[in-house]
Amino acid sequence: MRFLSHVVAILLIAGVSSIAEAQTAQAARSSCSLPHTSGVAQQQITSAQRQRSYRLFVPTGYDGRTALPLVLDLHPSGGTSDGQARTSGFETLAARENFVVASPQAENGRWNVPVQDGRADDVAYIKDVMDHVESEVCIDASRIYATGFSGGGRMASLLACTLNSRIAAFAPVASLRWPAPCSGRPIPVLTFHGLADPQNPYAGHVEGRNGEWIESIPDALAGWAQHNGCRPSVIMEDPAGPLSTMRYEGCRDATEVRLIRIDGLGHAWPKAEIDATTVMWQFFKGQRLPGASR
Repeated sequence: MRFLSHVVAILLIAGVSSIAEAQTAQAARSSCSLPHTSGVAQQQITSAQRQRSYRLFVPTGYDGRTALPLVLDLHPSGGTSDGQARTSGFETLAARENFVVASPQAENGRWNVPVQDGRADDVAYIKDVMDHVESEVCIDASRIYATGFSGGGRMASLLACTLNSRIAAFAPVASLRWPAPCSGRPIPVLTFHGLADPQNPYAGHVEGRNGEWIESIPDALAGWAQHNGCRPSVIMEDPAGPLSTMRYEGCRDATEVRLIRIDGLGHAWPKAEIDATTVMWQFFKGQRLPGASR
């Protein structure tokens, strides 16, 4: 319990650099008046001439004027947006903490990552989801976050690389990737991984999966640390119990780069050993695109 309190306290410290696009988007929302029914609704949009959908949750505390944070919650390969809502429990937390959750749906249940020609452009689709949510609900454009489980976390890693002018921080579960080359601002990252994961092994180097699980989790974390300008030496914290962490210090703009490892956990969203959803939200709450208006 003391270790978890220590983790939560540290995760509240973060900073990011200024992004003009987020400033412009938030300025447009600063006096928004967008009434919307609370609860869950399936939304339909067109993205790159394809019909797509996503699940939208709006909390009962939404008043149509106060800009709320948005969490993008991405399902695993072969999954659904409804299933991911049950897995993460983010909507239950959002009802208490007063934020919005959008759960996109991949075509045929599989995200296009690593990107392959001829398949849906899922980066453009997620951007269109964000735009659509902002047209329906009053969103704080400086507080948009991405998470996902397994294939959804690989997609969240790609979004952090390609859309970090709009995503303030990301936190994949069982799936951190380093989709280099990445440019743009340093972006805070918190990730969780079970050390007994047979599907996406911690050590990486799984062949025959179209390159989606090559680097190890430590290598992927090191890639983000280098992108964020951190000092090269990783810091390991391994107290008694199933939880241990790897983190980097000295990152540009004090950006957080942290991995929480769970001994004995397989391919699953952590709930028993650590409440990943609650810890993740505490991390997200400390992150904001700097320079953007409230």
